[in-house]
Amino acid sequence: MPLPLAPAGEELTVRKILADEKNKRHFENLGITIGSKIAIVSAAGGSVILKVKDGRLALDKGQAMKILV
Repeated sequence: MPLPLAPAGEELTVRKILADEKNKRHFENLGITIGSKIAIVSAAGGSVILKVKDGRLALDKGQAMKILV
C-alpha cells in the first residue's frame, strides 16, 4: 500500500520504491531503502512526516506515494 494510506504510529517495512534511479538514490541517502523500518508520525494535507531511524523526515504526497509499505 502507498505510504500516505498506511496507519500512523505503527512500524512499517518498506516493500518497494516506485521511482527512477536518481530518486531511489535520494531516498537511500535519507535512510529509506527496501526493507528499512519507518513509522508515520503525522499525515495531514497529503504531506507525511516519517520517523526514519533516529530522525524525522517530511515528504510531500507525490514522493510519499512512490514508497510502498
